[in-house]
Amino acid sequence: MKIDFSNLKFDDKGLIPAIVQDVYSDEVLMLAYMNGESLAKTVETGYTWFWSRSRQELWNKGATSGHMQKVESITYDCDGDALLVKVDQTGAACHTGHRSCFFNPLWNEGEGRNLPVPEPDNESIYGVLAELYRVILYKREHGGEKSYTKYLFMKGQDKILKKVGEESAETIIASKNNSRQEVIYEMSDLWYHCMVLLAYHGITPAELLHELSGRRSKENNSKY
Repeated sequence: MKIDFSNLKFDDKGLIPAIVQDVYSDEVLMLAYMNGESLAKTVETGYTWFWSRSRQELWNKGATSGHMQKVESITYDCDGDALLVKVDQTGAACHTGHRSCFFNPLWNEGEGRNLPVPEPDNESIYGVLAELYRVILYKREHGGEKSYTKYLFMKGQDKILKKVGEESAETIIASKNNSRQEVIYEMSDLWYHCMVLLAYHGITPAELLHELSGRRSKENNSKY
C-alpha cells in the first residue's frame, strides 16, 4: 500500500517520533522513532516497525518477545512532525516487562507533593482490566466455537444481562456465607461479565475508571 509522506516532517536524520497508544484503553505505551522505510513496513505489514538509533537498523516490535503491536490507525499532529500509532498490544510494550514504558514516578499535582504514580502494568488493577478487556474484544471477533465469550456476544444483550444478574446473586450468597474465597471467586466471575457488558456497549475500562476518579475528585461527593 503506497502512502503519501509529503505532509510529514522528518528530522535531519530522517526520523519522526511515534507515540504508541493502546487502542482500547488509550494508555500511552511507548515512544520510538520511525523513518520512511519503517513507516512503510508498518503500513504494509499491519504491525509496528521502528528505526533503532542505537543499533542503526530497523526493528519489528515483538519479533523476538512475541509482544507484537497490531496497528489499528496512524495519525500525525498539526505540525506533521510526530505520529500517533494506535495498536492492539499483546503482552508488555516495555522491554522491562512493564505494560507501558512510562512507569517511573516523577511528579503529580497534589498540594505540591510528589505522589506515587500507579504502575500501569499487568499487575496493577488498571493493567489487569485493560488486558482482560483486550482479550474479550479479541474473543468476540475471533473466538472459536468453544469460546464462552464469543457465545455470550452471539446470544446478545439479554444473555449477557442474565449472567450479570446471576453472578451478582452468587456474589451476594458468597458474602452471606462469610466465605472469603467464595467472595473472591464469585466476584471475579461478576467482574468478567461486567466487562463483557462494557464491551457490548463499546465502553472501555478507562472510561469507567475516569468516571470513578472524577467522583473522587469532587469535594464532598455524596457517593463516597
